[in-house]
Amino acid sequence: MQEMTHSLSIGERVAWYRRRRGMPQEVLAGLAGRTADWLSKVENNRIDLDRLSVIKVLADALDVQLGDLLAEPSLLDWAGNSQAGTVPRLREALMDYKRMSPLLAVDKPHDLPDLEILRAEVGSAWSAYQDAKYTRATRLIPDILADAQRAVRGYEGDAKLQAKALLAMAYQGAAMVLTKIGEADLAWMAADRGLGAAQESGNPDVTGSLFRSVAHCLLSNGRLAAARDLVTDSAGYLEGGLSDASPTYVSVYGTLFLVGAVAAARLDDRATVRAFLAEADSAAQRLGQDANHMWTAFGPTNVAIHRISTAMELGDVQVAADQGPRVDSSTLPLERRVRHTLEVARAYSTDEALALVLDAEELAPEQVRYHFISRHLVTAWVRQQKGKPSHQLAGVAQRLRIVG
Repeated sequence: MQEMTHSLSIGERVAWYRRRRGMPQEVLAGLAGRTADWLSKVENNRIDLDRLSVIKVLADALDVQLGDLLAEPSLLDWAGNSQAGTVPRLREALMDYKRMSPLLAVDKPHDLPDLEILRAEVGSAWSAYQDAKYTRATRLIPDILADAQRAVRGYEGDAKLQAKALLAMAYQGAAMVLTKIGEADLAWMAADRGLGAAQESGNPDVTGSLFRSVAHCLLSNGRLAAARDLVTDSAGYLEGGLSDASPTYVSVYGTLFLVGAVAAARLDDRATVRAFLAEADSAAQRLGQDANHMWTAFGPTNVAIHRISTAMELGDVQVAADQGPRVDSSTLPLERRVRHTLEVARAYSTDEALALVLDAEELAPEQVRYHFISRHLVTAWVRQQKGKPSHQLAGVAQRLRIVG
């Protein structure tokens, strides 16, 4: 279906799916708790749909996925001259039954991966993700999963537990990058398996990290209440280890609340947003500085970034416009910096926002191509043009493949 609506605005997609359902405007508007006049303006691009909470309500009423209305890209570009081996290969790795069961796999005795090398490989995949190099991460992860699964099958005792922890983090890396490129179902599969491996490892840091991954997947699938509630439940489970917690444990714990705050904001649950951000801020202050323990990019700056993003989700545009530029994200991984830039762009006028999107694209072209915010902004700007779009706008629209 997405291919048929690829060049439409979000409002036009709402109209397209509504007509496919044979649903009058008055009926859809009523299901969404809005007026027919409001829906008419949405479908005719006179009201800009830029809050995921509102888009999710319309998606539920139309019985479609959130991604159907966002028209997320489904094709991951090849990087440089390396072809193939992207999402299909990762899908094959996730669905290879021989790798999952020790009863069916046939391993050679000498084919046991070195755990330190495996640890470095997992780190390389996560670094690619945080550098917004999604094609590279997607190409690395299948072999890492295979190595980690062989390690789990071949080692015993403490080494086996370490292998399970590394397998869990490999699955989490897969889930995070798949979420970014709109492969929500595959991401859920990876996160679910990762949580199972994490729990079997007995490593509380890794288990907490996989809770975060599952919450991200729920969020990307539009299961907002489930994501918010999972954060509450998993944080309650982790609280017992806070008294003598390591910086990694504190980072994992604090990051959970950032995911939960976004879910709560999309539910218009302001009280929970405030509570979750306060808990995250407390953890960040305890940590004392920005850090990247277990690839969380957690610290005071990431909390500040989420204050901006939740303000935008809640419709507090002026708060984001005033406070967003004051946040110095230069010490954070590229993925976080670019995400913040796109969030600030939402709050600016077209010329200023386009400059930010272009800056972000230069730093992280894959991230900008796949992100809802950049795609939504550029689509809206092109639609608003009365004449021919500027060279810069036409160029970025073509690169994001949302026109023509």
